[in-house]
Amino acid sequence: MTAVRQPIEYAEAPPDVRAVYDDIMATRKTDWINNFWKVLAHDPPTLRRIWTNIKEVMAPGALDPLTKEMLYVAVSASNGCHYCIASHGAAARTKGMTEAQYSELLAIVGLANETNRLVTALNVAVDARFL
Repeated sequence: MTAVRQPIEYAEAPPDVRAVYDDIMATRKTDWINNFWKVLAHDPPTLRRIWTNIKEVMAPGALDPLTKEMLYVAVSASNGCHYCIASHGAAARTKGMTEAQYSELLAIVGLANETNRLVTALNVAVDARFL
């Protein structure tokens, strides 16, 4: 098992990591860095790559920001990532997700996981009309 890495705080971060932290705070209009980024800071190339990818993928596009956050929560729930459920759940709430929407989202996640496992276990062929 991998040892738990301690977060690298801004004051202790090397200049290349501080530059990413500064961009995160400027982009998100916040004055703090969450633990995900502070732990990724142990590997500055990965920190930069993931931040660049998140900025691109989570930026407004064909899907609105709330939908993107809700999708992130759904995938995180399926993958069992408690940190991402909390982080993106909070982001979705700030973008307008209601508790009713959150409950419905989780119901869909649970249903999809159940039916996906049944289809996989039963080896159900895809209907020609779906192709």
